[in-house]
Amino acid sequence: MRSRELLGRLAGQRHSQLALAAVTGAFTGLAVAGFDWIAAQHLLDRLYSAPVAVQVAAPAVGLILAASALWFVGGRASPATSDEYIRNFHEPGVRLDLRPVVGRVLAAMATLGLGGAMGFEGPSIYMGAALGTGLQARFRRLFDPVDAKVLMVAGAAAGVSAIFKTPATGAIFAIEVPFQDDTAKRMLFPALIASASGYLVFVAFNGTAPLFPISGSPPFGLRELAGAAVLGILAGGGARGFAWLIKTAKGWQQRLHPAISVVLGGVLLAGLMVASRAIYGQSLTLGSGYNVIAWIAQGHHALWAIAVLLVLRAVATPATVVGGGAGGLFIPLVVLGALLGSFCGTVVHEPTLTLFPVIGVAAFLGAGYRTPLAAVMFVAESTGRPGFIVPGLIAAVVSQLVMGRQSVSIYQSARRASPLEDRFAMPLTSVIQSDVPTVPSQATIEELVEGHLLATRRTTVPVVDDSGFVGMLRVQDLADTARDAWATTRVCDVLPGDQPRAQIGWRIEQAIRLMDECDRDVLAVVDAGARFVGIVTTADMVRLDEILSTREQEDR
Repeated sequence: MRSRELLGRLAGQRHSQLALAAVTGAFTGLAVAGFDWIAAQHLLDRLYSAPVAVQVAAPAVGLILAASALWFVGGRASPATSDEYIRNFHEPGVRLDLRPVVGRVLAAMATLGLGGAMGFEGPSIYMGAALGTGLQARFRRLFDPVDAKVLMVAGAAAGVSAIFKTPATGAIFAIEVPFQDDTAKRMLFPALIASASGYLVFVAFNGTAPLFPISGSPPFGLRELAGAAVLGILAGGGARGFAWLIKTAKGWQQRLHPAISVVLGGVLLAGLMVASRAIYGQSLTLGSGYNVIAWIAQGHHALWAIAVLLVLRAVATPATVVGGGAGGLFIPLVVLGALLGSFCGTVVHEPTLTLFPVIGVAAFLGAGYRTPLAAVMFVAESTGRPGFIVPGLIAAVVSQLVMGRQSVSIYQSARRASPLEDRFAMPLTSVIQSDVPTVPSQATIEELVEGHLLATRRTTVPVVDDSGFVGMLRVQDLADTARDAWATTRVCDVLPGDQPRAQIGWRIEQAIRLMDECDRDVLAVVDAGARFVGIVTTADMVRLDEILSTREQEDR
């Protein structure tokens, strides 16, 4: 009888989770429809008809507004959107931080609505993940620890499904994108339900027309299949280069002062816009790139024109990233794939210029995000032509081989990790000791020993001054100082020159590697301003009881 009651309770819990997934999808579809109505229909569409001078200046204004939103509303949050979903997916026991949501959404609205060269799917995924996280927190009693990310994944799936009107793509992308060679387990059914409900709500406002309507049937023969394989090779190489550009741009954006990064990104985007108007008479570097797809569909273009536009668009997105713009990389990959396919189709004199651009999309997108299944499904759903699946699949698979281990997201994992790997992938904040006494750098050794070492029984003490963290002083560092000099020797005078430190945003694995290289059991953690945050120890990071507890939960 007890077994029946338990099974009935588990079944009821599962049904409640699926119902909440449907609710998450519906709310996400509504949120994405509102975002699209403001950013795309009332800002970007009007920008395309504005004077050229306004179009040249608009992306820089968008970056300024985005930086302001992230700084003042988002609490100095990063511009990450879809990357924030991928990063949090790999943080067991850590809920997606909802405090920066409004700031990030406003930043994305300013970036995309004023012509930044990024995709609308980034904020759509992020809004869905945030809505799912908030709803699951409200009904957390219905979820086991192993299902802690279910509604976050469901919301992300609904975001992709809504913005692209591709319900199957949304579900597949959400469970495929966190990994390079794997998918998220136990997430497919909730993701499918959320995708369906998100799609239905969105199309109720925006109609069901495919994103890229294509008429006729694509040719299908050995020539096309061989061309798909060659295009896959080219797309894999191109995606590797684009991933390097994105990572470099993100590195610059993090290192540069916010004002400098905004100016640099704005100037680059303005220059690209001027070049586009001079060469094509159109604003083809402005916005996500749907206008580029329309340009391709207009008919045959000169090879040099396609190649130059490919370069301009490949630079426009990293320029937006450097400037701190908030948005996604899905559509930029789609646009680059379409341009590469158009180039190849022109070389081989493709009569309709439909097949090669479409399979170029599948190859470039699948390689860039390491999501071949979602890329092929996106091609079928967004064009309304399932005949593109076979050549698209061939191109996507070949491009994966060429792409290797590269990706446009730095937070992807190769596969699902073991419990020990999960532990090492957790954020360093989960093991930080923040209530650690510090000693001023101008204190004497005598004050250090009597007021800190003897009182706290610690053998390592953090040293700070007005500017932030100075170093970690160990007991053995006092060995060369005579006892009678303790009263006059300052702590800063005996600090060793090499002072390793961990950053607050690191994962446990990064800290362990640094501790191993420096032969330290205790490591200081600092924030972006070099202020002392706390310490981590090897004992805290490898507690076997927590690892075994995680394994027991997964085996249930």
